[in-house]
Amino acid sequence: MTPTRIVVAGGGFGGLEAVLELERRFRDDPAVDLLLVSENNYFLFTPLLPQIVSSTIEPRHIAQSLRDIRRDRRFRILRARVTGFDLGARRLKTTVEDVPFDYLIIALGSVPNFFGLEGAEHCFPLYTLEHAVVLRDHLLDLLEHADHEPDPGRKRALLTLIVVGGGYTGVEAVAELRDLLFQHVARRYRGIPVEDVKLVLLEARPEILVGVDPVLAARARRKLEQKGIELRTEAQVTRVGPGEVELKGGEKIPTGLVIWTAGIRANPLLEALPVPKNPAGRVYVTPQLHLPEHARVFAIGDNAVVKGAPAEQTVQVAPLALEQARTAAENVARGVARQAYVNFEFRPRGMLVSLGMNDAVVSLMGLRFSGYPAWLLWNAVHLLKLVGLKKQVQVALDWSLATVFPRDTSILRRPGRCRLCHPDAGPATPP
Repeated sequence: MTPTRIVVAGGGFGGLEAVLELERRFRDDPAVDLLLVSENNYFLFTPLLPQIVSSTIEPRHIAQSLRDIRRDRRFRILRARVTGFDLGARRLKTTVEDVPFDYLIIALGSVPNFFGLEGAEHCFPLYTLEHAVVLRDHLLDLLEHADHEPDPGRKRALLTLIVVGGGYTGVEAVAELRDLLFQHVARRYRGIPVEDVKLVLLEARPEILVGVDPVLAARARRKLEQKGIELRTEAQVTRVGPGEVELKGGEKIPTGLVIWTAGIRANPLLEALPVPKNPAGRVYVTPQLHLPEHARVFAIGDNAVVKGAPAEQTVQVAPLALEQARTAAENVARGVARQAYVNFEFRPRGMLVSLGMNDAVVSLMGLRFSGYPAWLLWNAVHLLKLVGLKKQVQVALDWSLATVFPRDTSILRRPGRCRLCHPDAGPATPP
């Protein structure tokens, strides 16, 4: 008898949670075959990417091997890149082989959305482990050059760092940069006057942290400004060139670094699916999270949106992807058992945003607070959500050491890749 083949495409928050939930449901059922298809052989805890840029934690400490996570669980892993879908024949196309399926959960994640920006190749996105490592090295290159730059104007331009996008990632990234620059660089780079360092956060909308409790968003803005970070809302970037950012209206800001956190769009592979999509490329799914004409094909996380759903069910954050993964897995199990599907429901439990060392804003279970207690809670929650005791210990040690010892600011890649020395080196980071 041929087993029921369940395939999960993608090893991020949604994909990993889906396959783990399916494994719990079908652990003792030999009539079901579970397969996880992932281009990377690790799960990445993306909320801590800004702390890699600031040299607070080591890159490998937030990447957990999928095979270590699986251990004695019986689902299979295929490391391959998905290249397409044949929904009619129920086959998932990959770089290794075509994978047949009876049920499919699409959780392929997202890519940076530059909205057609001119000069996007000069931006450094921050969405993958490679992005964070490349950005960290470029930032350190920048500091090394600024340290011995004789021209005061050129030095100030190099030390003007711009983060585009005032969401969770942008706010936490600019806060981490502030900690690195004012607590470490100011003490160890003798040629960099701290007054020459300028951090700018640009947000096209009227407020930062859209979707966060307005009181806490306003509190976060005040705290960041008190720390010397320049926040500019209703500041739409129209062009990025070598060493400058141009805003709508024509204003140009000289800069040494542009970090792009202003938006994401669904994996481009979804464009080939014969279903309606929203402007960010996310496919419209039913309230049960399957494609309208394909009841055995589900899409979750950054790949999907329920048409007409309330705003809290459309945000692109990890808790939403995790809840969708559990619902999709339950519906697959119900499909195997020939039971009716259930609708997806999601109520945000709260939000946590780090504002750098010893500071955060938190809304949880109706409580709103900030400062050091909020920062301790932010650390505790993120530590608990890391997969595996080993990674929890490694990150906890990184945090502890960062409060006692200097940040490790060694540049890891070879000097010939410095974009300041070799401006024709190509795009800032691979797509």
